[in-house]
Formats: sequence, structure tokens, C-alpha cells
Amino acid sequence: MNKVYVGYDSREDIAWKICFSSIIKRSTTPCEVKPIIQQELRDYNIYRRPIDKNASTEFSITRFLVPFLNEYEGWAVYCDCDFLWLDDITKLFKQRDDKYAVQVVKHDYTPKNTTKMDGQKQHLYPRKNWSSMVLWNCSHPANKKLTLEVVNNQTPSFLHRFQWIDDSEIGEVSLEWNWLTDWYKEPEDGSPKALHYTEGGPWMEGYENTSYSKKWKEELNDFKLNSR
Repeated sequence: MNKVYVGYDSREDIAWKICFSSIIKRSTTPCEVKPIIQQELRDYNIYRRPIDKNASTEFSITRFLVPFLNEYEGWAVYCDCDFLWLDDITKLFKQRDDKYAVQVVKHDYTPKNTTKMDGQKQHLYPRKNWSSMVLWNCSHPANKKLTLEVVNNQTPSFLHRFQWIDDSEIGEVSLEWNWLTDWYKEPEDGSPKALHYTEGGPWMEGYENTSYSKKWKEELNDFKLNSR
């Protein structure tokens, strides 16, 4: 059973639903997809960080709980809720390599905008968006260091830059699996397998006609038809 965790934000419930639907619909192998809901983690005293009013999403830090949530065993994929999967996530799982603690798209990404979705401040830092889609080797010894104490107390930059891991233990997957919709272009950069609406998605006011909005709206219509 492939395990997938999706960052959940209560303001973007429809984004989570479409992300979930797009994964399940295209997966050729059994797939368990779970939302990472901050409030539930607080209720269980797993997530104890103070509320960060500067965080652009509720899952900014909770994503780093994936190894813990997966009991430090096996492999799992994490993605933000603003993803739309166009291809079979099984293909991504087949790229796993046990020598790595994580495998990510190593974006060289510097957004021009100073604000992002919902008017949130755009924070610039090295390895930006690397953590938005992660193929996690939860069994890897390096990830045993990612304890609840570390996730609850370390700085956001330490976590988002994967500083608990040696650089040699960060593997790479092709950018098609984390296609930044307002950054990469077809055909020069390839063709997307998973769209990431990182600057704002079609479900948000003001972003209705953003790049690849038609793809998301088609998925939404299909979701509505199948939910009747």
C-alpha cells in the first residue's frame, strides 16, 4: 500500500479534495492518502508549536511529521494540497532509492512577487519549494533524527532546508513531479506529471485564470460528477 500525506489547510478544503481525487483516480496500485490536519495533531499533543501568524499555510511545518506519522518505517510521499496529479503516483514511488533519506525536485526558484496566495508575504530562502513534494524514506537512519522535539522546536529554515540530513542523502527526482505552474514552461522544461499552484490556485479569488487553471477546473468538474 503506497502511503501519501497531503498538507491540509482549512481555507483550502476544495484544493485538498481535488488533490486527493487526482491521486486516487490515476494510481494503478492501492494508495492510502491522508490529510495532515494541524488541529488534529494539536488535539493529540503531537504538534505543539505556537501559532505562527506569518505562516502562509497551516501545513508549513506539519509536513515534517511524515516520518513520525509513518512510524519511521517504509516509504511515503508528501505533497502540499495545491497539487494536481496528472500521472500515476506509482511511477514516483518506483524511483525510490534506499541510499537517500529524501528525494525531491531541487528547484532553483526565486519568485518575483513579494506576496503569494491570500496576500501572504513571500518568504525567500535557499531550497525554496524543495519541501513541497517529498519522497520520504521514513526508515532511513537520518530521519530518525526528525523527532517530535525537533519538529516542534527547530527553526522553519532548519526544516525546510533539510538541515538534519547530510546533503549527500538528498536525492533528486525530475521537475515534472513538482511542476511550478508559473515558473516552468512547456516544452522547454518538459511536461508536467504533477502541477503545483504554488503562487495561488484557480479555487482562489484573483487566481481563477492562472496558468493551468483549465486543468484544475476540468478535474473539479469531474470530481463533482463522481460525487453525486
